[in-house]
Amino acid sequence: MQDYLAEAYRIASYQDNEYVSTSELADRLHKTAPAVVRMASRLREAGLIEHEPYQGVRLTPSGEREALISIRRHRIVEAFLVNVMGFGWHEVHDEGEELASSVTQRVLDRMEEMAGMPRRCPHGEPIPTRDGVMPKIDDVALAELEPTQELTVSRVNTHDADKLMYLHEIRLTPGQDIELISRAPFNGPLRLRIERDEQVIGGELAEAVRACNRGHFDI
Repeated sequence: MQDYLAEAYRIASYQDNEYVSTSELADRLHKTAPAVVRMASRLREAGLIEHEPYQGVRLTPSGEREALISIRRHRIVEAFLVNVMGFGWHEVHDEGEELASSVTQRVLDRMEEMAGMPRRCPHGEPIPTRDGVMPKIDDVALAELEPTQELTVSRVNTHDADKLMYLHEIRLTPGQDIELISRAPFNGPLRLRIERDEQVIGGELAEAVRACNRGHFDI
């Protein structure tokens, strides 16, 4: 149940509408549509979501608290796997999901300490505080920005291993300073300067990579 709530929170956090479609939830969780509908019924009965036909599901305050607990555990485990155990950032989403559901709070606290008390996961996503507050991040998808701007990569909104490996290869990772040099019209490719190199990325990656103004990467 927490997996569903956490994914609904993640999806809603990247869109203006607080309702999340059950079809998108099914796609992100690799579940069938009937399975998501059945789980939505259980979550509604537990008072964790509201479900409106043709709109989707929306977390209640109780559902949001449960989602943030799950997200905090998951992102701390991801940070531990990368910072301490040496996994690549493209390897840890599924591993983190499974491990986070089984570790005790005492073990999680030690993992957080060993990982350096991280404030973001390896993909740049903020880690909720112990009292259930999600830090606010002011960033925008590269696809929505106009040249020329000096920026810092803030976070990456994808779990796709191939995309993450490629972004790591071209150094388009959280905390990296970049310059948006130009962009082709009609959602065309973007040309970036990353350190001394120039790279061109397509619209799909530009939607997944979010950036903030240079000097504003503060957590």
